[in-house]
Amino acid sequence: MNDDIDPGDEAAIRIALGDLRLEHQDLDAAIGALEAGPKVDQLQIARLKKRKLSLRDQITKLEERLTPDIIA
Repeated sequence: MNDDIDPGDEAAIRIALGDLRLEHQDLDAAIGALEAGPKVDQLQIARLKKRKLSLRDQITKLEERLTPDIIA
């Protein structure tokens, strides 16, 4: 994960977010291609979906680091 990024380094967080989003999109395309193929490998699809969910969690955590805490 990207816990080694300095919390105050907004530029590094944004770069990491871009990389994670790109990988997330690539996985989405790969899953779509596998599902559309003549022979569906359910195990491979499940692994890719699990990785995609992990990336989504990492993206969410980084986005939260960019959003300032607002005390209501």
